Amino acid sequence: MGIFSKIRDKIFGHDDQKAGNGTPAPAPNVQTASPPPPATTPPASPATATASPEAASLPQVDVGAVLSAMADAKGGGGNYQSSIVDLLKLLDLDSSLAARKALAEELAVHEGADGSAEQNIALHRAVMTKLAENGGVVPDSLRD
Repeated sequence: MGIFSKIRDKIFGHDDQKAGNGTPAPAPNVQTASPPPPATTPPASPATATASPEAASLPQVDVGAVLSAMADAKGGGGNYQSSIVDLLKLLDLDSSLAARKALAEELAVHEGADGSAEQNIALHRAVMTKLAENGGVVPDSLRD
């Protein structure tokens, strides 16, 4: 399992369900899709769709709300909103340089030197983008 998969599973709640531990993850804020609009508007063409077909069939998870609840439960979360290191720590994942190098390789992030602020910012941005591609509702405040 890749590092991004571990991040996704922690946020989307799959990790605690598989582990069966006594501490449930914060319930994700699932948004149900509204009914389709009347037939007066043409359906989006496949070329304009931005989410993958797999993401379209998954319930949407409010990533901001889930991370905020996790941070509140832990009495803070550092600067998880923009720091990949603090985000990984909040999720109880390895935040070492080696882990971040592996994540950069997995997500094809090549900005800056390994462990540099530039790379860490790019990694955080790439993780949030990938979460959105996988059905997460990621607020703009977590993408910048």
